[in-house]
Amino acid sequence: MFSLFKANPTKKLKKQYEQLVTKAFQAQRNGDIRSYSLLTDEAQQVLAKIEQQTYK
Repeated sequence: MFSLFKANPTKKLKKQYEQLVTKAFQAQRNGDIRSYSLLTDEAQQVLAKIEQQTYK
């Protein structure tokens, strides 16, 4: 009944994923390939967490 008021961790992770992808895109456009690679890797890790929570 009170699950309506609980925070949704998947929603938070999706927002974090979108922010990382946006930062990676901007780094790539600026020619900073190292930052792009690091941010993309971090975004993939967050996406894996999202998939784990989705399939539980």
